[in-house]
Amino acid sequence: MMIRFGIGYDVHKLVPNRKLILGGVEIEHPLGLEAHSDGDVLIHAIIDALLGAATLGDIGQNFPMTPEFKNISSVELLKRTCALVSAKGYSIGNVDSIIVAQRPKLAPHILKMRERLAEILNVELDAVSVKAKTEEGLGFTGTEQGIAAYAVAALEK
Repeated sequence: MMIRFGIGYDVHKLVPNRKLILGGVEIEHPLGLEAHSDGDVLIHAIIDALLGAATLGDIGQNFPMTPEFKNISSVELLKRTCALVSAKGYSIGNVDSIIVAQRPKLAPHILKMRERLAEILNVELDAVSVKAKTEEGLGFTGTEQGIAAYAVAALEK
């Protein structure tokens, strides 16, 4: 068996009049993430990790800022990514991720995110890790200007 790893990162600015969606879960918050799609930084980081592990480029190459992808659900982009990865003969081993946000507090939403992601990725819950960190008021995430996410994915063949 061959195992390959990929790493992903994404960041979006927090703005009014947008829903906050992380890991495919809508979270109550007065601000949402500005993006061409729905701005789900966690799913975007996971997409880049999966694409990287499969040497399929990145999210911008596969899902460019065209009318086709305007306001698209990141869940749909992740489903399409899984199809690309599968077509190349890989299966998902596991995904580990971190969301960096000062607010809202994400601990109450972590299990729901993990469940949603496991469903989309077609893996067991135990194969999906989501963690949340603050930056103690430092940097653009600490001053609540944006939210960032990191992810690592392992693919098996």
